[in-house]
Amino acid sequence: MINKYYIVDKSILPDSYEKVIQARKLIDTGEVTQVSEATKKVGISRGTYYKYKDLVFNNERGDWNKKAVISFMLDHQKGILSKVLSIISEKNASILTINQNIPIHQIASVMISLDFSELTCTVDELLEAIGNISGATKVELVSIE
Repeated sequence: MINKYYIVDKSILPDSYEKVIQARKLIDTGEVTQVSEATKKVGISRGTYYKYKDLVFNNERGDWNKKAVISFMLDHQKGILSKVLSIISEKNASILTINQNIPIHQIASVMISLDFSELTCTVDELLEAIGNISGATKVELVSIE
């Protein structure tokens, strides 16, 4: 299943979403070193933080969608990763890193970090195109900046 992403005004969202973003920023900037410290500081539970930390993002810098990490599973078939890389290239995304684990039970997990600055489609369309490859499953957006 491919997720859909929307840009919405924060006024219609629960306050906890913004607090998750604030907590993540505290950790990312090094102001705090532990999740429990960050969540206490912004006033949310650790459970709320972990539930939403990879699902809510802000657009404060205007370039939040320039870099992303995607993950997926690939059947152990010759040339399947090449097909994925071709689609990424066709959509004009740049690959920053690739991490492919060895196949276990004929399935390999793959994580790719991408630069989306020149992307010619939506993130959803890219994920869907990868998911449409025979042998590629569990295509997910892990994080986006």
